[in-house]
Amino acid sequence: MKRLLLVLLLLVLPLCLAAKEPQVGLISLRGPINPVSTAFLKENLAAAGKRGDRLLLVELDTPGGLDSAMREAVQAILGAPVPVAVYVAPSGARAASAGAVIALSADILAMAPGTNIGAAHPVGLGGKPDPVMEAKLVNDAEAYVEGIAAKRGRNTELARRMVRQSISLSAEAALAQRVIDLVAPSRQDLLARLEGRKVQRGGEEIVLHLAGARVVGHEMGTRDRILDAISNPDVAYMLMLLGILGLFFELSNPGVILPGVIGGISLLLSFFALQTLPVNYAGIGLILLGIILFIAEIKVVSYGMLAVGGVVAMVLGSLILFPSPEPYLRLSWGVLAGTVGVTALFFAVVVVKVIQAHRAKPITGVEGMLGELGVADTDLVPEGRVLLRGEYWNASSEEPLRKGEKVQVVAVTGLRLTVRKAGEKEEVRGGS
Repeated sequence: MKRLLLVLLLLVLPLCLAAKEPQVGLISLRGPINPVSTAFLKENLAAAGKRGDRLLLVELDTPGGLDSAMREAVQAILGAPVPVAVYVAPSGARAASAGAVIALSADILAMAPGTNIGAAHPVGLGGKPDPVMEAKLVNDAEAYVEGIAAKRGRNTELARRMVRQSISLSAEAALAQRVIDLVAPSRQDLLARLEGRKVQRGGEEIVLHLAGARVVGHEMGTRDRILDAISNPDVAYMLMLLGILGLFFELSNPGVILPGVIGGISLLLSFFALQTLPVNYAGIGLILLGIILFIAEIKVVSYGMLAVGGVVAMVLGSLILFPSPEPYLRLSWGVLAGTVGVTALFFAVVVVKVIQAHRAKPITGVEGMLGELGVADTDLVPEGRVLLRGEYWNASSEEPLRKGEKVQVVAVTGLRLTVRKAGEKEEVRGGS
């Protein structure tokens, strides 16, 4: 019994010691700030509080993002249960626009050499706003950033200029101007220099004790990675088109199933992506109009005018779909040209095939029999029997025909054929 207790103690003791070992949480935010990345940040802040982490280290590299997502992230950091350090890294990274505001809200702000921060001027969506509205946006953002910088004891004047003048600072300049706290070449160097540092949390002073702490990284799960990927304007746009076309083909050919399944899934995913992006619904309307015009071209002979209108509507809709001056929130030219070109080419091929089908010689009914070749199964003097399409038909001929000779149908009267010798020039005619 004693031996069993000893074995259990040896097994449980390392786990207990590991649980009490000081820990630093680590996450990375790379790419545009959107609702998915903000939700990931908030989840890890809450989890860090439950684990009792000494610090949550956020490695940041972003060109900016949505204002609503940025404000949620700032609120989460300011109300975090553990100290938060933002580290703009690696070299070559940036904390621009919304990323700069998020970085300024952290308890500790550090940068790697060769990085930059700033350019936080607010940009209105849907084109340049009128002067009054633009002034409101700038004043609101300026006051917001100034309050954050003052709370963290940073240079408020530089923070305001990041908004009003869109200035951007290198790591060394930001340190000299008291915008950031540290310049650290590596994560290990940063954590070592934070040992014993004091931060203010909830009106209390907290001393960081990070010596010997384990750095535990936390990455986005598969679900979050998928949602983050489809929040890209290019991916959202292609999912929307794929969804519309898939549902169209399913409704045109009920029972095929696969296009409907793919189209439904793609359309639902695009709905999620569109709610995370600045969307002009007039653009969606123009794209739908373009698809409708393509479909109408198949049904109505317009000599290509409907197809041309469809291309114009799709191009205009695609251009205004994401009305953001920021390149990471706009549809790329390559994707726009490729998708519109492929869609137009597809419908052009369909239209050509439809026209060819209308002009093709009938293969069924009386019209399909005229001109068909067969073989005389008996002598036709003038009546007899012929073999045509694997069937025996009663037939007559104006001239005698021998058994085995090739014949051609020139008329159909009920269930009787009128034939002639194959190769002779004679106008075929129908009958009843």
